[in-house]
Amino acid sequence: MLATFLIGLREGLEAALVVGILAAYLARLGRRDVLPRLWIGVAAAIVLSLVIGAVLTFGAYSLTFEAQEIIGGTLSLVAVGMVTWMIFWMQRAARTMKRTLEGEVDRALASGALWGLVIIGFVSVAREGIETTLLLWSMVQSFGDAPLALLGALLGLLTAAGLGWLIARGAVRLNLRVFFAWTGAFLILVAAGVLAYAIHDLQEAGVFPGPFTAAAPLDALTGAVAVGWGAFPFGWAFDVTSSIAPGSALAAILQATVGFMPEMSWLQVIAWVLYVAIVGTVFFRNMRRPASVSVPASESAPASESSSPATPDHAITPQQGAS
Repeated sequence: MLATFLIGLREGLEAALVVGILAAYLARLGRRDVLPRLWIGVAAAIVLSLVIGAVLTFGAYSLTFEAQEIIGGTLSLVAVGMVTWMIFWMQRAARTMKRTLEGEVDRALASGALWGLVIIGFVSVAREGIETTLLLWSMVQSFGDAPLALLGALLGLLTAAGLGWLIARGAVRLNLRVFFAWTGAFLILVAAGVLAYAIHDLQEAGVFPGPFTAAAPLDALTGAVAVGWGAFPFGWAFDVTSSIAPGSALAAILQATVGFMPEMSWLQVIAWVLYVAIVGTVFFRNMRRPASVSVPASESAPASESSSPATPDHAITPQQGAS
């Protein structure tokens, strides 16, 4: 529940900030008449995300076990790819997010293609919605506790919506750079865990060699799949199920936070380590570069104020605007 709450909070706040920037800019231009078109695009993106979630949840029931594992593993890989892309996109685009979004609105208004605002709203929210849906679906598959996982995500999204509204009204100052840095680091660990579970699914389906296939090395004494260095590369890297029960609260917390499972194959461990090492190194290297995150200007702020530079600590308020 904690893991999905943080995911909902992070992804929801990204979407809320983008929508807030668009809505505040239209209000400042005196074009409230086209706001309904923006909301149509946002609503369409939300509906699309819910439809995708429903199809993933109910569409696999009639499939064979192997087919379910292949689909689950493949979609988990897609989720990892989308999360990784969004982490770095946010790092790069945050510096010019406000200016870019306002430029898109200006072009739509200048061309007279006001329905282009529907597309802008749709695309801005659909990116976050589809990514969140795939990531939550993958985590539910691995946790096996859908109600709590979905409740955590819902609470995170509601909290994000509330924070976005308070930021837009100038009622809250939030150091967005620090927020996205910490949640980005957390998402790297979550994505590494989803990647490891994707490998597990594909090994169970026989797509990758592993403990569930004929390629698994066997222990000469017990005849079971070998564990440890002697099981490299297609056996179990470790098995601590005797100490940490797979269905226990401790196992759930470790899997949700760092992607640890009581029993992991060598391919899972290698994938987890390589992902965290490579993506984490690039992520923290990029963090050293100065950046600012744009947030929406309040409706009452004059245009001259909305373009003033951010404060040095990047704790941007709507009255200050952002570069």
